[in-house]
Amino acid sequence: MASLQNEHFQEHSVQARGFNRDGNFHGQSTLPAYDHVVSNESSPLLPPYTKVDHKKTSQNDAQCLAARHILAFMAFMGFFNVYCLRVNLSVALVAMVNSTEKNDSAASECPDPNGNTTSSTTQAEFDWDESTQGIVLGSFFYGYITTQIPGGWLASKIGGKKLFGYGVLCTSVLTLITPVAVRYSVYLFIAVRVLEGIGEGVTFPAMHAMWGEWAPVWERSKLAAFTYAGAQLGTVFSLPISGVLCDSNIAGGWPSVFYVFGGLGCLWFIAWMLLTSNTPAEHSRISSSEREYIESSIGKKENLATPWKQILTSPAVLACCVAHFSYNWGFYTLLTCLPTYMKSILKFNMKENGLLSALPYLVLWIMQNVCGILADYLRRHGYLTTKVTRKLFNSAGLAFPGLFVIFVGYVGCNHLLAVVFLTLSVGLGGFAMGGFNVNHLDIAPKFAGSLMGITNCVATIPGFVAPAVVGYLTDNNNTRQQWQTIFYISASISFFGALFYAIFSEGEERSWSRQQVKGQTTGDRDADFGIQNQTLIVPPPSSSEIN
Repeated sequence: MASLQNEHFQEHSVQARGFNRDGNFHGQSTLPAYDHVVSNESSPLLPPYTKVDHKKTSQNDAQCLAARHILAFMAFMGFFNVYCLRVNLSVALVAMVNSTEKNDSAASECPDPNGNTTSSTTQAEFDWDESTQGIVLGSFFYGYITTQIPGGWLASKIGGKKLFGYGVLCTSVLTLITPVAVRYSVYLFIAVRVLEGIGEGVTFPAMHAMWGEWAPVWERSKLAAFTYAGAQLGTVFSLPISGVLCDSNIAGGWPSVFYVFGGLGCLWFIAWMLLTSNTPAEHSRISSSEREYIESSIGKKENLATPWKQILTSPAVLACCVAHFSYNWGFYTLLTCLPTYMKSILKFNMKENGLLSALPYLVLWIMQNVCGILADYLRRHGYLTTKVTRKLFNSAGLAFPGLFVIFVGYVGCNHLLAVVFLTLSVGLGGFAMGGFNVNHLDIAPKFAGSLMGITNCVATIPGFVAPAVVGYLTDNNNTRQQWQTIFYISASISFFGALFYAIFSEGEERSWSRQQVKGQTTGDRDADFGIQNQTLIVPPPSSSEIN
């Protein structure tokens, strides 16, 4: 009921500003004004969907390829590279480390799916136990966590273009020198991985800040879903290609993994710097109609002080943090450790390992794009409010993965069912793209980069804790029973995250996100949206609406 009342208030607020239901201007309203009151629901400062949609149609007629779509493609390829650089170690490590273990715990597990009855051990360059491997896999995230909040803040101050680009370039260059570092010392290798994490830590906050300036209100889920789906396609590409490269004689096998993906990242950086801009206003090739369409939807760039106190005490932001943490625990557990499970428990060879480890992320890539489009469709056509859409999609994106990862622990050595349930566990996480993953843009579009920095900082903790837990539980005891415990932990955290978000999340812009620029009047803000000399009419919020 509260949601319907808020939507009713918003409709009359828009009419009070001089627009009718179809978005056409009809002059000054006679509705009574509520002075100095700001609702925390969807901003009445923005024109309704029908008016925005008309501008969208006009700009589409005038331009074949929109600047925001070029940005989306380049960002997609950026995250493609980001995840190629991040996950290639998961497969390369299998080829780098001796498979001979201190005991024979894994040898008594599942039989070889190809019917080989003789046990085989791989002689590799390094003899690291499971605990050391867990530290190596998690070391990236020790650096990654340090630049989340600074990355969001920097992006809001200097723009996301250079921050995102140089972050990927830094990681690419460090990836190129990885073979030298690892052969010199495992400690130097860990240090390089930490530095790579520092470079990549700014990428998600920087891109969220850019979409805060570029993504029209009714295209947020779609554009964000497409952009971040590049990460999953990068995983799909990186895992099998890494397996093939490790099994080859190119540059000695596993070192070629780092050379190939490091080189691709450097090439992408050049294209990114040439083709993108921080905001529509800075873009040299954007059409005037597209720029007007974007700015009429989200408003022009404002230099606002970040309301840290309100952000850190907002239940809606906390809900995003908890959901992000819960999602990433399951995601990183499988992302970093799935190739190890495929080899040590299910006994797949190197090429099969890479291909089958990539399959879940192919499904995830498809689901993220589908769910992003579906979420926007349901919101745009009024089937569901933004709040209900986010809760529904997030619940599915956390509960389904938790359920299916439990099933993996009960299928025993049935290789087919194990792969099917692992695929469903990872793939159905794509529903979360219509949930917490884009919710920052709903509740505080002007501070989306900072919010993403905060939530991704919290959500990075599983990146180094989850592999360490896996290493601890499987050290000298690499059995299906131990992996079942790992899956239970992951599922429990996912279920908690789904419940917490369902209770505390919001779908509308918070009041603290709509603060005015210092020295700017209400009339000045109206002028930014092409509305001259109109009285701002906003209904008084209930006490429950204010964070």
